[in-house]
Amino acid sequence: MTKPTRRQAVSTLSICLIAAIFTGCSKPAPQQSGQDSSAAEQAALANSTAFRLYVSNEVSGDLTVIDSASYKVITTVPLGKRPRGIHASPDRQTVFIAVSGSPIAGPGVDESTLPPPDRSADGIAVFDVKQNKVVRTIHAGADPENFDVSKDGTQLFVSNEDTAEVSIVDVASGTVLKSFKMGEQPEGVKVTPDGKLVYVTSEEDGEISVLDPKAGKIIKTFKVGHRPRSIAFLPDGKRAYVNAENDGDVVIVDCVKQKMIGTIPLGKPGVIKPMAVLLSPDASRLYVSSGRGKQVFTIDTATNKPVSSVEVGARPWGIALSPDAKTLYSANGPSNDVSVVDLASNAVTHRVKVGTGPWGVIALDR
Repeated sequence: MTKPTRRQAVSTLSICLIAAIFTGCSKPAPQQSGQDSSAAEQAALANSTAFRLYVSNEVSGDLTVIDSASYKVITTVPLGKRPRGIHASPDRQTVFIAVSGSPIAGPGVDESTLPPPDRSADGIAVFDVKQNKVVRTIHAGADPENFDVSKDGTQLFVSNEDTAEVSIVDVASGTVLKSFKMGEQPEGVKVTPDGKLVYVTSEEDGEISVLDPKAGKIIKTFKVGHRPRSIAFLPDGKRAYVNAENDGDVVIVDCVKQKMIGTIPLGKPGVIKPMAVLLSPDASRLYVSSGRGKQVFTIDTATNKPVSSVEVGARPWGIALSPDAKTLYSANGPSNDVSVVDLASNAVTHRVKVGTGPWGVIALDR
């Protein structure tokens, strides 16, 4: 075989470099998945045994259901106005989604020009996984934004943003049992691992309120940084992580003393805006979406230091893990899609088009 000359080798190299510039071949591009599929494909998706993704779309007011094997959209289900917080029942047979009649006020919007709230639209939509449909909407106080589910699945603890309250909702009767005043703009809600207490963030006041449902009162309020929205507890319940959106940090909380004990800087405040925090099942990794920062960060919980990040899309908000914790999903509001991240390679492998303004995402086994 004839050995190529130096000029031929240089020429070949130049062609490869030019091809790389124009094709971006250094990394495979994420696969794009759309919503169009044939009737046969829809039937196959309906019978798929793969776990499913459920995405709440704040602007289009619906729920997108995605097959995780093909990353095809199975169905889109109307929910009502402004669906945001999304969580499953302990038996994984029901998906609860907070809906609200409060108008959407984004950055730069003059709130005095917005229409009045439609309080008749407030509630928690109850989606039956087997029937693949909404079976009822229950009362949950004014402007429910987010919530968590009690360990036995009988109660919801709901943040009522407009009225600065946290409410206890009885699932069976669909009624509010009691509401408690707290800091302004409550959002993130998380039940402690032992199920005894509920932590609720106040965005405006930069605080956590600790609710004791059995005692029927808020027992503690403490500072955690600017604009907290999300909480993740270590399995033993002794520590928690809370985002501090406007500080560019994740806050570490001592849950025994119920106070902030440290911070994990992620980037320049205002550029990196931590939003959702999510622990891996073994609690060795903490995943953090960064809003305008476009990335999801991975933090080693042994050292409490960031170890990697991946750019996932425009303003990632809600995040979720696959049942085997090998894949991460991010809901990207402005681009109306969900990114699929292979955690082994720390790379986006797919982007799935969903409704308008995806806010939250969860993954459930079939």
